[in-house]
Amino acid sequence: MVAVLGACSGRAEPPGSSAPSSSVRPAPASSAAAAPAVRLQEYPVPDGSHPHDVAPARDGTVWYTAQATGRLGRLDPATGQTRETLLGEGSRPHGVLVGPDGSPWITDGGLNAIVRVDPATQVVHRFPLPDDRPAVNLNTAVFDRRGVLWFTGQGGVYGSVDPRSGELRVFDAPRGAGPYGIATTPDGDVYYASLAGSHIARIDLASAKAAVLEPPTPGQGARRVWSDSKGRLWVSEWNAGRLGRYDPAARRWREWRLPGQNPQPYAVYVDDRDVVWVSDFGANALVRFDPATERFDSFPLPTAEARVRQLLGRPGELWGAESAVDKLVVARTPP
Repeated sequence: MVAVLGACSGRAEPPGSSAPSSSVRPAPASSAAAAPAVRLQEYPVPDGSHPHDVAPARDGTVWYTAQATGRLGRLDPATGQTRETLLGEGSRPHGVLVGPDGSPWITDGGLNAIVRVDPATQVVHRFPLPDDRPAVNLNTAVFDRRGVLWFTGQGGVYGSVDPRSGELRVFDAPRGAGPYGIATTPDGDVYYASLAGSHIARIDLASAKAAVLEPPTPGQGARRVWSDSKGRLWVSEWNAGRLGRYDPAARRWREWRLPGQNPQPYAVYVDDRDVVWVSDFGANALVRFDPATERFDSFPLPTAEARVRQLLGRPGELWGAESAVDKLVVARTPP
């Protein structure tokens, strides 16, 4: 299905101080607005796969994790065809990203391992967590500028894998359960978001220690995190229905409430133009936020109750996995 959409829009009023009582203002009620058209297109994947995360590849294809069937899939948007690789008995893959080597890397909670798949041969290589770290509920991964992969586990851990040596390390998160989304800034700093802990944390790459950074809103449920080109961290605040931003240089937070009656921001991604995108379960929509104008534009998804849990893109394209309806979706923006 292809849909060319305008947007329902609202401008978020600028927050006052960064104090919890005045750090956020609700967006005005949505209204029709002249916004650049966004072309949404859905691609079906095998029934029952429940795709969780996506990773656009350099050759134009898109990798996805088929969480319910323990497979890694690859979509060719030019043909709509998919090809899937079994990851092993008990597999329940969550996150996927394309590494510096061009291979897909997977956080697999069922296997309790980091998994690499050779894109040419489909050979599966596992980096299992130690026996004393069972069932950590592996979530998401990112590469730092040295080529080391960092990952999170909602069971209360974060860790790293060096693809060159195969060394895998696991560390206790400073406040226990919750590590979820993770991102690298242009300067090479690594931050993760803690959903259960309602904070973000910066990992010191030299010592591997994590330092907690408190958002202004208690219990907001920081789910995913992404960096813009200036190194500012954007956070989807699941419990609070807000989009948060932390500026490490200024050590300052700001927050904006998404439009609508019951916003539920799940995923967040910043594109190559520093435009911020959020998947909103409450509105069943992809939501665009322009930091320059502080304006939200909402693009309803073609299929009801799609549940996009993660976003990732490349210039001109924003990809998400519609986990509840066995589809991938792309939002194409004009140049």
